[in-house]
Amino acid sequence: MQTITRSGPRLGLALSGGGARGFSHIGVVLALERFGLKASICAGVSAGSIAAAMYGAGFTGAQMRDCFIEHLRFGDFKEWTMPRDGLMSLRRFEKLLRQWLPTQKLEEMQIPTYICATNLDKGVSTGFSADDTVQAVLASCSIPVLFPPVRINGVHYIDGGVLRNLPAWAIRDKCDILLGSNCNPLDRNYRYRSSILSIALRSYQLVMKGNVLQDLEKCDYVIQNRSLSRYSTFSVKEMDRIILEGYEAALPVVEEIANRHYR
Repeated sequence: MQTITRSGPRLGLALSGGGARGFSHIGVVLALERFGLKASICAGVSAGSIAAAMYGAGFTGAQMRDCFIEHLRFGDFKEWTMPRDGLMSLRRFEKLLRQWLPTQKLEEMQIPTYICATNLDKGVSTGFSADDTVQAVLASCSIPVLFPPVRINGVHYIDGGVLRNLPAWAIRDKCDILLGSNCNPLDRNYRYRSSILSIALRSYQLVMKGNVLQDLEKCDYVIQNRSLSRYSTFSVKEMDRIILEGYEAALPVVEEIANRHYR
């Protein structure tokens, strides 16, 4: 879709983690494009870090979708390992990301881009705006137990959602208007399954539900779609439906932003 970008206040975009639910961020980008809006800065956590890296590198919403359709199948990068520091290796995922992302360094992005991870050694959140793009994204996506920590400059990092799953904190003071996309609603109809992975992911989701509250308050506008709770972390085959739901949820919010601030 070709759009004429409107001028106005600096718009920031904060994208949460949420596994396959993160495809909804593509719908948010498509909604922004429909109203001629482009973020001046973006930040992402976990699944949101992939979308943020692609957006920061200049991908349109349609290009992001096409890239996922062409390259992404969970089985393509699923590589089980002997469980020492993670059940699965990140090697195949790293290879895939290096094929996708043309911008090797975060400081070379078209717009300032923050990839947020959790510093496992110090127990704090870190926003990468320099260094290797793929390494930062891998760190941000490294779900504990499932994947091993990622070492960057001698420090071990894990999924950014462990401490703060909505990276509003990373860019709040760097934009005039902050739009948050929280794609990780809690499924209150959860059915227990006797599976280590299922229990771990459910526990992880409960942690993230609480840690987004302070960052939701930092946002001027928030997109939250509770219907996304019916999709699992690995619902990759539902991508088109998730993108559509993200787009539909984003439209009224983005329209309000456009009418209020960019007329």
